[in-house]
Amino acid sequence: MQATADVTKKESSWSSWKGQAIDLLYWRNVKQSGAVFSSVLLLLFSLTQFSVVSVGAYLALAALSATISFRIYKSVLQAVQKTDEGHPFKAYLEMEIALSQDQISKYADKILLYTNTCMKELRRLFLVQDLVDSLKFAVLMWLLTYVGALFNGLTLLILAVVSMFTMPVVYEKHQAQIDQYVGLIRTQVNSVVGKIQAKIPGAKRKEE
Repeated sequence: MQATADVTKKESSWSSWKGQAIDLLYWRNVKQSGAVFSSVLLLLFSLTQFSVVSVGAYLALAALSATISFRIYKSVLQAVQKTDEGHPFKAYLEMEIALSQDQISKYADKILLYTNTCMKELRRLFLVQDLVDSLKFAVLMWLLTYVGALFNGLTLLILAVVSMFTMPVVYEKHQAQIDQYVGLIRTQVNSVVGKIQAKIPGAKRKEE
């Protein structure tokens, strides 16, 4: 019963986090999404101008300035009003933030699973287990050489963040039209791949 309750609790927690992420990306709460979006973009743009060490140091200094100032303000206020409210961050200092052994084990298992899956997939592609898939991968790598020549990693990350906060909303509003165009593109791609498979010896997939 305890194990079932733990599993149910974990599933509920995961569903809650998933729901919050969806609400964030779909701008259900405009203020919250705007704050996260602007903060992440500001951080990424800062990294384009300064080193990671500098940005981290400036963020730490800003946070320390705010907390130290607030602590001094509350101490002075308590001295003037002759109250004994205690440390202003007491609730946060007593909050449990350590990861449990079960959480560490769960995350480690997920990382191990993704790593093994990635390694197997790369082995399959590089050793040409399926010629068509390896050709697709080669085309993708070739396209990425041009992308890398135009954008650096941070620029791509900025574009990814912008896309994460804009594409879901755009898709939600124009889902029918987008699905129609995606279907047409998929049909054309499948047609081209089919022609390539027909002309290249050994490119056809084996019948299941």
